[in-house]
Amino acid sequence: MEVQAYADEQLEKSSSSRLISKVSDADPVSTLKQCQLPPQTSFFRRVWKGAALMHYHRLFVLVMMVNMGIGIYGAIELGWFKAETLAIDTFSSLVLANFFVAIVIRQHYVINLLFAIATSIPKHWPLALRRIAAKVYHFGGFHSGCATAGTLWFALWLGALVFGRNQQTLQVSDTIYALAVTLMSLLCALVVMALPAIRSRFHNYFEATHRLGGWTSLILFWAITLVDLAEQSPTTPLVSKMLASTDFWLLNIITISVILPWLRLRKVPVEYTRPSSHAVLAKFDYGVTPFAGSSTALSRSPLLEWHSFANVPAPGVDGFRLTISRAGDWTGSLIDDLPSHLWVKGIPTAGVGNVDKLFKRVVWVATGSGIGPCLPHLLSQDTPSKLVWATRNPRKTYGDELVDEILSVQPHALIWDTDALGKPDMVKLAYQAWKEFDAEAVICISNQKLTWQVVYGMESRDIPAYGAIWDS
Repeated sequence: MEVQAYADEQLEKSSSSRLISKVSDADPVSTLKQCQLPPQTSFFRRVWKGAALMHYHRLFVLVMMVNMGIGIYGAIELGWFKAETLAIDTFSSLVLANFFVAIVIRQHYVINLLFAIATSIPKHWPLALRRIAAKVYHFGGFHSGCATAGTLWFALWLGALVFGRNQQTLQVSDTIYALAVTLMSLLCALVVMALPAIRSRFHNYFEATHRLGGWTSLILFWAITLVDLAEQSPTTPLVSKMLASTDFWLLNIITISVILPWLRLRKVPVEYTRPSSHAVLAKFDYGVTPFAGSSTALSRSPLLEWHSFANVPAPGVDGFRLTISRAGDWTGSLIDDLPSHLWVKGIPTAGVGNVDKLFKRVVWVATGSGIGPCLPHLLSQDTPSKLVWATRNPRKTYGDELVDEILSVQPHALIWDTDALGKPDMVKLAYQAWKEFDAEAVICISNQKLTWQVVYGMESRDIPAYGAIWDS
């Protein structure tokens, strides 16, 4: 039995070696050791490429500065904060205007529109412009910035309400006051749960509080708005006051935006291929064939949690696949149980991979199941590309069929078997592929830590690089 086990082990290693030799004539380990990264750009240039000043945070700061500018102008020029001219109605409109942007910017149709506009830039335009447009996936900075600003404006509105009530310059009913205090508490809780450190550590709680708390907040906004309109000019019909109210129309659009994805909620059948206990390939065919670079949200408990995965459509084939690796309780349970049906909602939504349309040649860098988001782009061959994929024994983990499918369109891909070769320096691998392939950009699909290492490792050397930012 020991002899047989040894033979099986050697066979696996031999299979890995054959795979590596098929995609690279040179020894990848020695080639990587010889690779020398170029020096990074100056500190002033590369500091803008770090996590602290990435485009997401720049958009957040921009939103906050615009709101601050509006507040300063209103205070100095319009007297918004003076007791005799307290601008409560203006504060209310600014609250809803900010939440309007925060919610609508996350709507699936709006996200797809943003990507469509950004990626419509011709490839013959200067690379300096195209590399900036490719940062479109940082739009979440508008979401978090406007949500935070809206919460601050609401605090000002509530403060003005309390001040006016105490000074007896405003007639504020107990109903509005109670609703406002409740909503303020809820908004503060949502902001705290969205803080990066808390969100990453308690992600399931973050998701549940944002979904259920968000719906509750919307109901409270409706209640405050309708009660306030009803109490104004009692002799005027409520419908007339509603139709003339900006807040009423903003709330309508926000509500429609929230409801739309749920109108496409359905429970659909799933077929699985489980090449190993680490990963499954899930196949869906329920009348939807998504576009390359999109994602679909899955759930077993629609009200509690959703998990997004990159769609893998094949050219000319209906339906799509998802590659799911064991990366937590939810995925682990799915791989072990293989439920016959799963919930889906909304429409296929564009993701970071779509930015490949902006470049003439790209390098895809993936680890593990990160191959999933890369695969539809490799299969479509719309943008010339080279794949660098580091994973545990690829054939054993993901199956011969998937690996052969990759090699059929990427015969010169570098597939690094971490079981046989150990973990590589992914920054060096990315740079080496970028240089050899004469690519314009690098797109990395991996875990959060490694994605940022590769993206910063490239960007700090003035090489356009992109990867998910885990902002939701």
